Amino acid sequence: MNLNRYITSDYISAANKLQGKKARRRIVAYVESYDDVLFWRMVLSQFENEKQYFEVMLPTQSTLNKGKRQALLALMRQGAGKDMIACVDADYDYLIQGNTHQSEFMLNNPYVIHTYVYAIENYQCYAPSLHNVCVMATLNDHILFDFNQFLSEYSRALFPLFVWSIMLYRKGEYHHFTITDFNTVATIKHMRISQMGEAVDKVRHKAFVKVKELQRKLSGRKEEYLKTKDSLLALGVTPETTYLYMQGHHLFDNVVAPTMQSVCDELRREREREIKSKALHSLQMQNELSAYTKAQSDISSMLKKNQGYTQSEPYQRMIADIDKLLKRDEK
Repeated sequence: MNLNRYITSDYISAANKLQGKKARRRIVAYVESYDDVLFWRMVLSQFENEKQYFEVMLPTQSTLNKGKRQALLALMRQGAGKDMIACVDADYDYLIQGNTHQSEFMLNNPYVIHTYVYAIENYQCYAPSLHNVCVMATLNDHILFDFNQFLSEYSRALFPLFVWSIMLYRKGEYHHFTITDFNTVATIKHMRISQMGEAVDKVRHKAFVKVKELQRKLSGRKEEYLKTKDSLLALGVTPETTYLYMQGHHLFDNVVAPTMQSVCDELRREREREIKSKALHSLQMQNELSAYTKAQSDISSMLKKNQGYTQSEPYQRMIADIDKLLKRDEK
């Protein structure tokens, strides 16, 4: 018998009471996958004190089933409450504003905490934090590339097409233009730093062509488009921050990581040239180069460890949601 199926918020509350009045209250937080455990542990640990602590886990201990749907189903089946919450990626569910059952449940249930941005990977790609990630990976603090400007221009190039994507998903008409279709347009091929402007121009051109195609194919929807645009602006999506709300895995793997690789490659070459020019003899040069090579880190790994997003507006909104929930349940 799967006893985990019968564990509810009330069950955990009762178990907490059995520990005595002085024991810390245990709050179970369901997440989507093993990869999410550390992120949510770091988030929720800010709210731990002598009265309460969190246990972050997958929604089922008996199978390997995982994902947002599983986390939300666990709440629906097992009874959400002050001692059992779900912490999930927002995906498109935040932006489509309750136009599907899953979106409605995520937005209306106070015991579901979501990221606001599409996924954790979007936070890891937060533009103002990327230079520091380069420093962690290369140990070179020379600013060679403006990540803020790059991702801002990249976002502006995609924003009109992104509005179309959200509009169609809200209506359940995504077969006209899927997230996969959007990702195809949004992909940036590996290029040198000097070619990044050209890469953004190519994305802008592809996005413009696709918008024109959708306008021809689905004519007469200008008013709906403008309303969707205004709605997105009200939800916190701006033309400069579109990258935070597109599919996180794609942004990480096909835009930010390759761009950072180009930047870090140049930073490493720069540091190696410096070592070679300052070495007094060949043995010292070889020793310094060897030590520098060992001290470097993989770009992808450093990005996944990046926590420089905590001052971002969506993250602060998420923290405020958790604080509001916990204060409400204290009453």
